[in-house]
Amino acid sequence: MNALALFDFDGTLTKKDSLADFIHFAVGTRKMVAGAFMLSPVFAAYAVKLMHNGAAKQKVLQYFFANWKITDLTALADRYALHRIPAILRPGALEKIQWHLNHGHTVTVVSASPEIWLKAWTQSLGIGLIGTRLEEDNGRFSGRYAGQNCHGSEKVRRIRERYDLHMFERIYAYGDTSGDKPMLALAHEAFYRPFR
Repeated sequence: MNALALFDFDGTLTKKDSLADFIHFAVGTRKMVAGAFMLSPVFAAYAVKLMHNGAAKQKVLQYFFANWKITDLTALADRYALHRIPAILRPGALEKIQWHLNHGHTVTVVSASPEIWLKAWTQSLGIGLIGTRLEEDNGRFSGRYAGQNCHGSEKVRRIRERYDLHMFERIYAYGDTSGDKPMLALAHEAFYRPFR
């Protein structure tokens, strides 16, 4: 059967959020704690809904990684993807991905997290990736997104941009938050928090 399986990443496939985990991996505990203190107004604004998640996440990425050389950030992200991601996966998540692959399904991770630290992991499994993209400026990370944060309805737009959904006899989707509900609504079979 020609089928498409769409997986959210953070919280669905993983036991923890990869943004904080990647920052800790990249800069260490001291710099992460200092950054969290400096960013506390951003977190407070997000907590009381004065700032949406995409804007808050961009502020965090900008603080920690703006002006990094893309080559350096990519090399670090690849190490994270291959050595750290397997340790934070939920039990059963990888088995379900493999089940879809064994049945010949097209499998794609659709994530609000930046593609840069998921790419090497998805490539190692031979699956697709749709995620938030980071803007480059003269070989460095500008601190901004290239396009929109891949969240909510933007996930659906990016999925439709990548795939002609009418070509699939069956669509499966896996998610764990309200931001995944538009993607789950695309599916014939939708699974909410399936690996918990």
